[in-house]
Amino acid sequence: MDFPTRHLKQPLPYDPSYEVLEEDEAETIAGLQEQMHDIAGTVHKDSGHAPRGVHAKSHGLLRGTLRVLDNLPPDYSQGLFAASGEYPVVMRLSTTPGDLLDDKVSTPRGMAIKVIGVPGERLADGQGDVTQDFVMVNGPTFQTPTAKKFLGSVKLLAATTDKAPGLKKALSAALQGAEKVIEAVGGESATLISMGGHPETHILGETFFTQVPVLFGRYMAKLQLVPVSPELAMLKDQPVDLDHKPNGLRGAVVDFMTEHAAEWELRAQLGTDLDETPIEDPTVEWNTPWVAVARISAPAQAGWTHGLSVLVDDGMQFSPWHCIAAHRPLGSIMRVRRAVYAASARFRAERNGTPLAEPHNLDHWQEH
Repeated sequence: MDFPTRHLKQPLPYDPSYEVLEEDEAETIAGLQEQMHDIAGTVHKDSGHAPRGVHAKSHGLLRGTLRVLDNLPPDYSQGLFAASGEYPVVMRLSTTPGDLLDDKVSTPRGMAIKVIGVPGERLADGQGDVTQDFVMVNGPTFQTPTAKKFLGSVKLLAATTDKAPGLKKALSAALQGAEKVIEAVGGESATLISMGGHPETHILGETFFTQVPVLFGRYMAKLQLVPVSPELAMLKDQPVDLDHKPNGLRGAVVDFMTEHAAEWELRAQLGTDLDETPIEDPTVEWNTPWVAVARISAPAQAGWTHGLSVLVDDGMQFSPWHCIAAHRPLGSIMRVRRAVYAASARFRAERNGTPLAEPHNLDHWQEH
């Protein structure tokens, strides 16, 4: 894509004063940890296995390569993207609930990316690591403006964990119908989608967003992952038959990836001012250009296996706080994620007896 060169606002250099602690943020963190613990504990009690508190069910587990593009403009040549190069990546496709639901309960989709072998200064709790994670969802904005309101949403989610799976399927079908009516007149309801009204479409056709900002070297940015290889791009909005297929999304990923390679473009969007591109209100969609900074390619492969699930679902944690200092997460939502994700990972490791460690390579991938 063409790089923007003029008639645009200049990116705003980051200043620590731009981040403002939310009232009762420590209490919100404690509340979120408790709710996530309750969700994972309930599923562990029911199934004998401890999943993630959210995004528990994986639909695709892929290995690929991230290639930083050559000759990026100076403002975009930052952090991981400061020099051209290639890095192995692990990609995990998921949906948002903390319990393992039938795919007919159709909710927002997630893509977590772990880049391995990334050089650069680390945060204090990441010394010795060489990973950079990007945690993304298929919508440009976060569902709540504050961490405290996010806690309220998670409480509702926790209260329905393992409750009435048949009713959830019926509700999801009704919500999908309502969402189709809204979209028919050019709208979209993030609330309906988050509650189960997501269209039953192919997960590999989605565009994914970090939704909340991270440092981008001197600046602040959100990131976007867009399907670009022709076969992958054709999956956008493609219906998937999920009737009597509780793992239909996973099946669709496996069917595609065993036959096709896939390529995505990773794009960055820089913040220009705190009004139009705020960092403490992730419900605001930024209006600055998306600029390609890297390509991620994945060869044809299994797409998902039980062995890969043990390796990735049980043995890896994806967190935006697995990062180099140049891409440190920003804002209240990201700040509460730091402790909550760490607590969730500890719970999974203890209950499943599977140690979690940041990989330094993918030498063991082929064994699975």
